[in-house]
Amino acid sequence: MSSPERTVALDQPSTACFSVHAAVDVGVMPRLLELFCKRGLMPTRLHASVGGRHADELSVDLEMAGLDPDLAVRLIAEMQQVWGVTLVMANEKRAAPAC
Repeated sequence: MSSPERTVALDQPSTACFSVHAAVDVGVMPRLLELFCKRGLMPTRLHASVGGRHADELSVDLEMAGLDPDLAVRLIAEMQQVWGVTLVMANEKRAAPAC
């Protein structure tokens, strides 16, 4: 007997996930966070590390629960304009419905 497929309900709140790669520079982190702060938003998750793929690269992962999709698109465009940023990737995740 196969197990039932788990589906994600579209009415579940979503979380915008951003992964940013940038030059290792002390000014990059505050510039990225400013994009959220000036809108009164507090990222629900933030992780940053130096290294990873390249020793001279800063990787920043940010998550924002309940973010409007149009605002997420604007934030991506603004993150791409931050000095030192070389790559911005974004994704959306939704919570699985309760069983």
